[in-house]
Amino acid sequence: MAAILVVTGCSTSTVDTTKTTAIQPAAKDIDTSDLAQGKAQFRDANYGLAEQHFRKAVELKADNAEAWMGLAASYDELGRFDFADRAYGQLLRVAGRKPQIVNNMGYSQLLRGNRKKAKALLLEAKAGMADPTVVDANLALLNKG
Repeated sequence: MAAILVVTGCSTSTVDTTKTTAIQPAAKDIDTSDLAQGKAQFRDANYGLAEQHFRKAVELKADNAEAWMGLAASYDELGRFDFADRAYGQLLRVAGRKPQIVNNMGYSQLLRGNRKKAKALLLEAKAGMADPTVVDANLALLNKG
């Protein structure tokens, strides 16, 4: 009888091959999905989750300037300025020294309390922007302190 149980226990003809719909298919462009999730989390002030999504996006597509910008800003909000500096460095290599990037770098310096460096970067950004509203708001924050 033990031999019969062993023989019937090894049968693979009863394997359930029913497909499940519980697991959603992966997004076709994962870095875009992570980029969107990073932005949403950042808007909701969930900077740790935003950092995770932006980091995944840049790991999947290293030349994604928008993801690098979000990653650097997330690190700024988390107070991880060492990582923010690395992300800004990579962002500059990918996108060049654009006013929006320089503005964010200035804001980063403002968060750190480096007022002189923040002012220099913000003024550089303002000089290159057609609409300096965001930079003016950052300069106003700088002048408050």
